[in-house]
Amino acid sequence: MIIVSDTSVITYLIQIEQLSLLKNLFDKVILSKKVEEELSKVEGQLTLIKSIEWIKIEQISNQELYNEIEQKLDAGEAESIVLAIELNADILLIDEKKGRKIAEKFGLRITGLLGVLIEAKKQNLIPILKPLLDKLIYEIGFRISPKLYQDILKRVGE
Repeated sequence: MIIVSDTSVITYLIQIEQLSLLKNLFDKVILSKKVEEELSKVEGQLTLIKSIEWIKIEQISNQELYNEIEQKLDAGEAESIVLAIELNADILLIDEKKGRKIAEKFGLRITGLLGVLIEAKKQNLIPILKPLLDKLIYEIGFRISPKLYQDILKRVGE
């Protein structure tokens, strides 16, 4: 299974100390060079990522497509979409709404941080989801509507 991730999913999972969920769910995750650059802006994140054998960094080849998409999105999101297209990825991990819409236009299958957490809960990789959601929202500043929050907890039986 080929999984490409944008920066935000990786960053949030690091912040809630759940990055290993990606290994348990997908075995290997591929990041673009721009995502690598974005991770280097937060102290310790790039060092952590480079020390993990199941996370790989790859360079895109279609610069023309990147330039087109990058006019609408930030560099990491644009390059993640291009990399997912080039690798024929099974899933692109991306949170930003605009980026998700563009990815879907290219026929990419997407999920985001919440999808990863829901799947991890379904596979019993995390015992209780609510404390992680609460940490994301109240300590880290992840934005989610109260309705979606309740829907997610209901969906996983909490």
